Amino acid sequence: MHDTLLLSAALGLRIISNPLGNVFQKQLTLQGTHPLCVNFLAYLLLAAVCFLSLSFVAVSELNNDFWLYSVLGGIFGALGNGLLIKALHKGNLSILGPINSYKSIIGLFFGMLLLGEIPNLWGVLGIVIIIYGSYLVLDTTEERFTPALLRNKEIQFRIGAMVLTAIEAVFVKKVILSSSPALAFISWCFFGALFSFILVLAFRVSLKHQVANFNRSTFGKLFLLISCIGTMQLSTNFVLNRMDVGYALSLFQLSILVSVLFGYRIFQEKDIGKKIIGSAIMLVGSAVLILFN
Repeated sequence: MHDTLLLSAALGLRIISNPLGNVFQKQLTLQGTHPLCVNFLAYLLLAAVCFLSLSFVAVSELNNDFWLYSVLGGIFGALGNGLLIKALHKGNLSILGPINSYKSIIGLFFGMLLLGEIPNLWGVLGIVIIIYGSYLVLDTTEERFTPALLRNKEIQFRIGAMVLTAIEAVFVKKVILSSSPALAFISWCFFGALFSFILVLAFRVSLKHQVANFNRSTFGKLFLLISCIGTMQLSTNFVLNRMDVGYALSLFQLSILVSVLFGYRIFQEKDIGKKIIGSAIMLVGSAVLILFN
């Protein structure tokens, strides 16, 4: 009973913190901060918070799997979160949030490939339901649910982010299995900061220029963002330590309704009714994936 309550609390934190973090990411980019700068500073500040904890870590005792999957997770996480923030910059939160439901499908595939986590027939049914629900959500776009939708840059960025972060979740699970959820969080912060900094250098983003334009509001939103991201990743690691990747990612999709509501209330996005119905159907698909595991 105690473990169930802890798992439920972790899921609740994950479901709320993720879309709330997306709100702050979108607000920061709308204020003029470069998406890759937002990505790097979030990782960097979290890594700075974790720095003191390194004195309690026996680094020499960490095995090769820990380092390999930490590096791979850092690469995929930095790339995926960078693309996500880029998508949020101009895209609608109420559309980009529900698209994330496909992440559970990708997680199932790579969980099967790399972790041996095999879905059953109910899992296949859940996937079909998620795809149908996404039809209703994406049909509210200008391109509607057609191949032309894939020419939308924000959709391309979001799909890329979804694939990369779904793969990242598998590597995070590997890190957890070779160490602990806490160590996996520390490695996520440090390697994410490293590889997101490499992205900043590769795209020649001037951090000095970006930070010089920060005001009190920017710093406030950045603090709220790292609070959300830290909460999101810690709760994610806790859940991944107790569940299969594909099914955990399915439960995380409960946050899509929160994303739709935030998009409507904060950014005045349209077609809220159809998006809620489509999101609810996608949630049913996610529920089928987990309840009939």
